[in-house]
Amino acid sequence: MIETPPSSSSQVDVVLPCLNEAGALPWVLDRIPSGWRAIVVDNGSTDGSADIARALGAHVVSEPVRGFGAACHAGLTAATADVVCFCDCDASLDPGLLPSIAAPVLDGTADLALGRRRPTPKAWPPHARLANLEPARLVRRRTGVRLHDLGPMRAARREALLALDLTDRRSGYPLQMVVRGADAGWRVTARNVSYHPRTGRSKVTGTWRGTWQAVQDMRAVLAEAPVTVPEVVGAGVRGGER
Repeated sequence: MIETPPSSSSQVDVVLPCLNEAGALPWVLDRIPSGWRAIVVDNGSTDGSADIARALGAHVVSEPVRGFGAACHAGLTAATADVVCFCDCDASLDPGLLPSIAAPVLDGTADLALGRRRPTPKAWPPHARLANLEPARLVRRRTGVRLHDLGPMRAARREALLALDLTDRRSGYPLQMVVRGADAGWRVTARNVSYHPRTGRSKVTGTWRGTWQAVQDMRAVLAEAPVTVPEVVGAGVRGGER
């Protein structure tokens, strides 16, 4: 259910999945690039996050089904801009870096652009890295796309993303986006972004149990048979990090 009226005037929409991020929201929303629209997807917050986001001018969407993928996909379906970015809402990543991530998509040289996280001190506990490194290796083997991080900061064109028909609603959503995009021949690129200690505790990889569940979600995605998805015009050159 969309709680605030949409606007189609922005060049880029930024989807921010949110579950109890009251402490981080003011900084995050202040860093959204000028002229871009922030879509905060409230995933059942109990700390007033939705009210804070609304008061700060964000477009707020409510997604009652819990899960990172559920929140991301609700934001995608609420988006109206041609290009959609995704970014965590916990202040671990700076939304001010999004223009450099989205640039290859905006200029037509890439179909999916990712932010490769470069951790600052104390930003990435070992169990969280474990949940990321092995799936990245398996993606390289499965698709040929040379990636070392499946980080949440990314950009792609809205219609192309919707055509992927992403089905995962948990931690496997970002991985499924990469895998299905690669199956469609998307040009994938990645650029380094600084990764800082998050505000508050992670709901996904803040514990070993959460990490284990994230790994299971990603394994399920990698076990899927390749699906036929529409090719993006101009796609077909496999990419990777640079």
